[in-house]
Amino acid sequence: MSFPHRCWAEIDLDALRNNLAWLRHRIGLGNHILTVVKADAYGHGLRQIATLLMQSGTDVFGVANLDEARDIRAVGRGWPILMLGACLPEETERAIKDNVMPTLSSLEEARRFSKAAGKLKKTVRAHIKVDTGMGRLGVPTPDALQLIQAATKLPHLEINGLYTHYASAEDNASFSRRQRQAFSQLVQSLDQDLDYLHANNSAALLHEPDSIYNLARPGLLVYGVLPPGRRRVPAVLKKNLQVALSWKCRVSFLKTISKGTPLSYGQRFTARRKMRVATLTAGYGDGYLSSGSGQARVLIGGKRCSVLGRITMDQMLVDVSSVLGVQCGDEAVLIGSQERQTITVNQLAEWAGTIPWETLTAITHRVPRVYRGGQAA
Repeated sequence: MSFPHRCWAEIDLDALRNNLAWLRHRIGLGNHILTVVKADAYGHGLRQIATLLMQSGTDVFGVANLDEARDIRAVGRGWPILMLGACLPEETERAIKDNVMPTLSSLEEARRFSKAAGKLKKTVRAHIKVDTGMGRLGVPTPDALQLIQAATKLPHLEINGLYTHYASAEDNASFSRRQRQAFSQLVQSLDQDLDYLHANNSAALLHEPDSIYNLARPGLLVYGVLPPGRRRVPAVLKKNLQVALSWKCRVSFLKTISKGTPLSYGQRFTARRKMRVATLTAGYGDGYLSSGSGQARVLIGGKRCSVLGRITMDQMLVDVSSVLGVQCGDEAVLIGSQERQTITVNQLAEWAGTIPWETLTAITHRVPRVYRGGQAA
């Protein structure tokens, strides 16, 4: 006997296919797409999404660690994989054996990979990252050309990519311009051809189309979510994206409370009137961030209902006083649409005082992913 899910996420595979096709058009024919699938494909399910993307035309995968790379290899071989984070020293040989392209930021790293690859009788392909202003990984721009030239001479090491990362393409046009110019000058000074030159993440694909080069690294856009920021996104770009993830739970209990009744831990909410209150089967243990307490909204019966009091690990309380006929077992929408109302990932992130990347990746593994619109592994 099957039972309904208490809290689940629905993934629209057709929306993902549509988004990838739109991105292919945006990036331009002949250029490559590196699809960023780190953090369980932004909470959408790495193995299933990797399978779909292999079928739908991605060229390269971007991961944060070697375990994610192995998940991709488990569903299909042959696709290049770039590890966007730095490899720890003890991960060097594993990266080479697993045929993962590492990101290099120093000559020390390059020498380590060269030595390990020689020991394994292999050639390792790697990308050099340039720090044009992100301040995280990467060789400083003035030292980049020297590193490229030195690394290219090392045995068993092939430098087949060069990239940088925008720090605030969604917010700061002038800083992004300085980053773009610094990387462009470096590219123009190269005396060798590289397979992959890339700078554009999702925000830069919207705001910095002149720096696409021959590869782009969309992440959030693949999943149909716009990076929030101060720079305006043209409506023509917005309408081509389809949000892939909806997040839902159920009403588990209903009660009527009187004026003056406190709710949840800490009594942070006290009813100012008689209210009808529903208990929902989702909480921060499912990834619904407790920082949204008292701010967030959910959809029940096609109406926006306020979250009341502190969100708890497995449950939360909402005001359903205006919802006619609500019953236990009814569906509540945390992200997505119901009748004519919609709650977006960006709205939920704003209520929780965070960003959509965190909102998506916070959805925990105990929340089943249900795939619609096609077959996934």
